[in-house]
Amino acid sequence: MTTTDTAQKAPAKDPWDLPDVSGLVVGVLGGTGPQGKGLAYRFARAGQKVILGSRAAERAQAAADELGLGIEGADNAECARRSDIVIVAVPWDGHGATLEALREELAGKLVVDCVNPLGFDKKGAYALKPEEGSAAEQAAALLPDSRVTAAFHHLSAVLLADPEVEEIDTDVMVLGESRADTDTVQALAGRIPGMRGVFAGRLRGAHQVESLVANLISVNRRYKAHAGLRITDV
Repeated sequence: MTTTDTAQKAPAKDPWDLPDVSGLVVGVLGGTGPQGKGLAYRFARAGQKVILGSRAAERAQAAADELGLGIEGADNAECARRSDIVIVAVPWDGHGATLEALREELAGKLVVDCVNPLGFDKKGAYALKPEEGSAAEQAAALLPDSRVTAAFHHLSAVLLADPEVEEIDTDVMVLGESRADTDTVQALAGRIPGMRGVFAGRLRGAHQVESLVANLISVNRRYKAHAGLRITDV
């Protein structure tokens, strides 16, 4: 390498140099369920503009009114259209159909999939593996014109919804194909006090992140806890 090459090489980007996302509108599909509703509450409490989506606008508005904090309710299509970042928090069994129906509304949007494909039997929770590899990869396949990321899988809906809990002590593993997109999602996670977004790879690694929820359910049942994750040494 020549002296000129060395001089022209750009310095490595600081992984914690994240964008300001405070002005972005956050939509939550499946926002009337425990996870979606809890995330909507936390982001609104942190000062984000939040639109809560559901299949029925009336149901979404009722949940938004219950939460307050300026949250609006809308049907899923309107929620997708009006939001800059769209979090997918629908039940796994409706995941594919919901996204397929919203392909046009989600075109060009930054989509954050937090759905965990799980089954349950007498032994407890266990991971399912979708044909595409993961829920996030299914989303990417169904939404070719969207920028799909994966995050917010390992959060306790109980803690998210509890107004007495000031900080959510956890890291959020963020996966995606574009650094600009994963940086944005990391920054969004960091808006919630106590929470930190950590880049964890590309979407092909989403299955093991989604699957880990089954283990956390076992931890919570054994220890009567609301366990989260912390990534050490970063």
